[in-house]
Amino acid sequence: MTTLSCSPEELRTLFLFEKLDDHQLGQLCASGRVELIEPGPVFAEGDAATCFYVLMEGELVLGKLSGGEEIEVNRTSQRGVYAGAWQSYLGDRAPQTYTTSLRVTTPSRFFVLDADRFGALMHEWFPMAVHLLEGLFFGTENSRQIVDQRERLLALGSLSAGLTHELNNPAAAAVRATASLRDRVSHMRQKLGVIASGVYDRQALATLIRLQEEAAELVAKAPTLTPLEAADREDQLGDWFDTHGVSGGWDLAPTFVQGGLDIPWLERIVASVDDDAVVESTMRWLNYTIETELLMNEIADSTARVSTLVNAAKQYSQMDRAPYQRVDLRELLDSSLVMLGRKIGDSVAVVKDYDASLPQVPAYAAELNQVWTNLIDNAVAAMQGHGTLTVRTRRDGDMALIEIGDTGPGVPEEIRSRIFEPFFTTKPVGEGTGLGLDISWRIVVKKHRGDLRVHSEPGDTRFQVRIPIEPEVTAMEGDSHG
Repeated sequence: MTTLSCSPEELRTLFLFEKLDDHQLGQLCASGRVELIEPGPVFAEGDAATCFYVLMEGELVLGKLSGGEEIEVNRTSQRGVYAGAWQSYLGDRAPQTYTTSLRVTTPSRFFVLDADRFGALMHEWFPMAVHLLEGLFFGTENSRQIVDQRERLLALGSLSAGLTHELNNPAAAAVRATASLRDRVSHMRQKLGVIASGVYDRQALATLIRLQEEAAELVAKAPTLTPLEAADREDQLGDWFDTHGVSGGWDLAPTFVQGGLDIPWLERIVASVDDDAVVESTMRWLNYTIETELLMNEIADSTARVSTLVNAAKQYSQMDRAPYQRVDLRELLDSSLVMLGRKIGDSVAVVKDYDASLPQVPAYAAELNQVWTNLIDNAVAAMQGHGTLTVRTRRDGDMALIEIGDTGPGVPEEIRSRIFEPFFTTKPVGEGTGLGLDISWRIVVKKHRGDLRVHSEPGDTRFQVRIPIEPEVTAMEGDSHG
């Protein structure tokens, strides 16, 4: 880099300065400098913005980072084009970092002005323009935050409705099972009164207690039957009860089948009970035992489901957790799948293909959950509620790769380049804001220094998210408006 003399008259030939008077051009030359820069990098995206550059002669290339790779966005030799600390007039109210990278391909001359001096001259010479630019910049930022917040609230409302429905099912089942259990316990107390009256001798009572324990163990190991298998066994047991003189046996058969009790086991009961008169009484006592065990299992399953949903909601919202932390991506994805369970529905098969060796990654967990929500919701909508949803994780170099795939019709090639644009949506009016993918892109790319892209063909659409496994510290200081 070589410093050269500055000519006010040459500055006047640049479109950026052509309307300045002689005094202002003189101030520019006194405040700045002309530099001859050899081919190579000048500054990098994300570095502290210290200088404002105006091309006087040569060629420059501007680049932007995408997925850890620099993409060329502009190459020009037009005199007067500028780059660098052009937002310095905003001061400390905006991040003062380079928003692009700059390199030159041939020896090039630039007029260079330190950022602080450029900001001061802007305020001194163009106070009205500065106020207008400030209003435009911060007004746009505020509008984006408000729109983003509304998008998040809409998603939260949808998830809350789904979670309420999911919680209501097991809670209602537990309430019903508790009421039924109270009724069964009441009948068992009455049966105990009969036993206490002396109907059973000591040996028969011991046998009854042993059979009760065996029945409870069988319930715990009961196999899962198809409806056809269950119906066949109920018919067999109903006939067996009729043969052994058990009244109402057809009403008992479904409970015995559900509890895993079969005819060979019942034959052993009959063989162990000397008095045929007490066979029916024994069967009814065992029926109460089986029903009680089944109801307690139902209550345990329902409360476990409630606990699972609450834990998933806590994981999804990242309550009581630091915003930026090391996270297990599998846990985040699982919590999102649970939260979206009702929306996914029973007609969508969910396939999980997680790489167990993938390490935890530093991330804004709650905001990544918003990304998964948007991508899963879009996938289910694309399949119209029928198909296969695939959630996959694996390592891709120094990045963690997360894929959300669906078997829908795919994203048409002509709109593929627009799907990450704000307000672009293919959903009917009123069903989509067109912000889900835009927000997701900003969370992944701007906040996590990652990458979000789509590969699509009919029957196989995959949104791929890449998150650095060991990102730079600057990822923690990224755009906070996800």
